[in-house]
Order: sequence, then structure tokens, then C-alpha cells
Amino acid sequence: MKKLPIGIQTLSQIIEENYVYVDKTEYIYRLFEGKYYFLSRPRRFGKSLLLSTLKEIFSGNQELFQGLWIYDKISWEKSPVIQIDFSSITHSKGPDDFENNINYFLDMTAKEYGFFLEAKRNKEKLQELTKKLSQKYGRVVILIDEYDKPIIDHIENPATANENKELLAGFYEVIKNIDSYLKFVLITGVSKFSKVSIFSRLNNLKDITLRKEYDGICGYTQGELEEYFADYIARFCQEKKLEKNRLLKKIKHWYNGYNWGGAETIYNPFAVLNLFDSYEFHNYWFGTATPSFLIKLIKKQQVAIEDFEGYKGGKEIFDSFELDNLDPASLLFQTGYLTIKGYQRGRYLFGYPNFEVKESFLVHLFAVYANIQISKASPVYLDLLDYLAEENLAKFKTALTALFAGIPSQLHLDQESYYHSLCYLILALLGAEIILEENTDKGRIDAVLAFENLIYIIEFKMAKAEAALAQIKDKRYYEKYLGDQRKIILLGVGGFREKEIEVLAKVITS
Repeated sequence: MKKLPIGIQTLSQIIEENYVYVDKTEYIYRLFEGKYYFLSRPRRFGKSLLLSTLKEIFSGNQELFQGLWIYDKISWEKSPVIQIDFSSITHSKGPDDFENNINYFLDMTAKEYGFFLEAKRNKEKLQELTKKLSQKYGRVVILIDEYDKPIIDHIENPATANENKELLAGFYEVIKNIDSYLKFVLITGVSKFSKVSIFSRLNNLKDITLRKEYDGICGYTQGELEEYFADYIARFCQEKKLEKNRLLKKIKHWYNGYNWGGAETIYNPFAVLNLFDSYEFHNYWFGTATPSFLIKLIKKQQVAIEDFEGYKGGKEIFDSFELDNLDPASLLFQTGYLTIKGYQRGRYLFGYPNFEVKESFLVHLFAVYANIQISKASPVYLDLLDYLAEENLAKFKTALTALFAGIPSQLHLDQESYYHSLCYLILALLGAEIILEENTDKGRIDAVLAFENLIYIIEFKMAKAEAALAQIKDKRYYEKYLGDQRKIILLGVGGFREKEIEVLAKVITS
């Protein structure tokens, strides 16, 4: 079997050392119809490999593409390439240091081509380098990876982030001014700043982020998963004694679901590669970086967490990344924690892409809201789940009381929205079906939690548990389960305002 290219983003190494390469060259071929492009995708989605592939194509290295779609489709003319990866250009010591490091990178690139740059500042250096390359070798290709990293990395320090943003905006402005020397430009990143921000001066970029014909340019489609990883799927089935269709269904549940407006949903490549490396279902993509700032922002703005599942928004969500007015929903989409689920009456419908992202994200939120370490989050809600499965409501109450008692008062400030969010997180992590109606207040929450021989209808209330139990009866959500052979328990939980948790239960019989 071919090896798995975990962490490898260089095409030549993948091809020459017999790693799996999922052929994306047909998508790349479509790019040659234009000149200036922008692509946004979440981290670890194959953007760097895409740029590496483009560099090899423009460098005329046809031999690397033997057996790939593009092999006999182009003339393989050689062009000079300037490839800039802003994740590898140090920017942690402030804008002046960042600019010096850009200058050093451009000087070293010029040296590789046998030039010396006389200009002193990065904008002039880029212009000089491009002009000299074009005059000697022909029009130049510019490939920029992680364009936004020097900004995103300082998002909790707005002054530095804005200084880096202005520096980069001037840098990108040069690209427009040297059009006659350029053959092709592609800029990639995670976020998309609005048109009045970083790209206001480079306004000729074609944004292909949501173009259907490019939806699979990064990541894996279902067909690609089954074709390129057929040997690994067969071995997985053999080792775990699983039937193929059942395994594929589970892989899709865990790691598929990303969508940028196309007909197909996409797999996260990093998660897939690690799955086939270990043959174990785990949190791979989410675990590579905890979105701590994003979680703090959600808590700070008192965002209704339950709204993320089924969130509705207009097209502005795709390019509303502004440092002075951060929108959690826009951040969640651009960073890969929400994805497009549909389109309805002029609005996009969003939701979590898959099980890995949803569970991991909610666990991190739960740890922050409950004021506990992330390592302790899973044991807490799993204990609650065990107590309900065993019908041990006394232990359930004790564990719930201990959880809420451990939250310092200054964290919640007696706000109902804080408790409501935490209750929602508990129910979601328990695996409950959350029943939400658009025309009800945010303070209401109902849920159905089903076990093999038992069904709970659950309501959380800030006030007394009697009110919670009464609301379940009034809403009569249990009626649809009356024909079920399982035991039905109505569970009212209240007393959060006084931190005196109450749990009341009533068994419903057919």
C-alpha cells in the first residue's frame, strides 16, 4: 500500500516517496482560465499541498504528474515562481520584526535566482524582484499561503493585529501594480476579510471559496475516499471485522460534512489520514489546535450556543471578518466549526459539519462554562449519563449540584443565559435530542434522551423543578412515545437561581 502523507505538504516528496496523492489537477486546470484568485479553507485542509502542486506545474516538472489527470493537458512551459508561506515568516515580535523578516525572505528568494535587490522595504522589494524575474525568465507566478496568519495569531491583541493587517494590505497592493509582470496569482488563508479591509487595494481577486466548480479542490470527496484509500478501507474492515458499508457510514458520520456550496460534502483530509494510520476513531482535526479565543468570544458575547445548530444567515457571513467587530458565527464558519447545510428563502442554513467537530467543540465550551479543566469535562458528563441510564436520580442530582456549585459567582453573574447555555451543553453532550422552537424564549429548553429500555423527557428551569415538570406536561412531548415499549420518565430539573438543585421525576404509562 502507498504510505499516508500525514503532515507532508510537498508534492515532489509525496510522488517520489510513494505516498497517497489524491489527484486535484483537474480542479487546478480550471484555474488557468483566469489570473487572480483567492481561496479560503479551514486549517489542515490541503491548501499548502495545493500551492505546492501549482508550483511544480508552473515549474514545468511534468515527470511528477505521470498518471495524473493534467499530464497531457497543458504545454508545461516553465515560469518563475515566488511562493510565500506566511506561517513560516516570523511575526511574533511586532510589525517591525515582521517587516524585516519579509524583507529577508524576498532577499533570499532573489538570491536563489541569482539577483540582488536594491530596494529597502518589502513592497519595493517585491516589485523589484518580480520585474527582474519577468525580464529574464518570463511572467511571474505568485503563490501566497496562510496570508492571514500574521493577523489571526494576534487577534487577542488588536493593536498588533491591525498593524500587521495594514502592512500586508500595502504588500498586496503591489501585486495589482505589477500586473504586466505577472502570469498567475493565488492567495489562500483561513479567514476572509471584507472588501473594505485587507483586499480593498487588490480588488481584482476572484474569490473561488464558494464556487461550486471548486468545492472539492481541497479535502476529499466520497468517491476519492473510496478510490484512493480502498486498500486501507479493506484492511480496516479486516482488522475490526466490520462490513464495508457500515464502516463507510461511520467514517462519514465522524469526518465528512464540510460544504462550500457544491453538490458534495467533503472529508477533512487530516482526520482521514490519521484514521487510516491508527484504525481508531478519534478527534484528530479539532485536537490539533484548541480554538480558545473563539470559545472566549462566544462566552463573552453571551451567544446562544443552541442557535449554532440550524443557524441562518445571509451571504455577509462569508466575508464579515473584521477585527473591530468580530462575529462568532462568521468566525465559526470560516474556521471550519460550522458549514453550509442548505439554502432557504434567501438565507443559508448552517450546522456542525460532523460528529468530531460538534462533540469536540461542545466539550471545550462545556469546560469553559463549567469552569473545569478540559481533561475533566468528559468524565463529568459521562457520569451524568451513567446515572440517568441506571435511573439513579439521587446521584444525578448530587453530581449536578457539585458541578454548578463549583462555578464562581463572578463567572455567571446570575445571568439566566449562562445557565441556559450550560444546561444545553450538558444535554447535547449526553446525546439528547434538543427540542427548540423558533417562537419560544431563549430561556426554555426541552430534550429527549433515549436509552435501550428507557426514555427521558427533560426540562431545565432556573426556577423550581415543579415548574419544569409542569412545562413538560403542558407541552406533551412524551405523547409521540406512548406507543413505545420503553419506560418514559418526565424529568424536571430546577433551582439553579438559588444553587439548590432540585430533580423531580414522573413516570408516564401508556
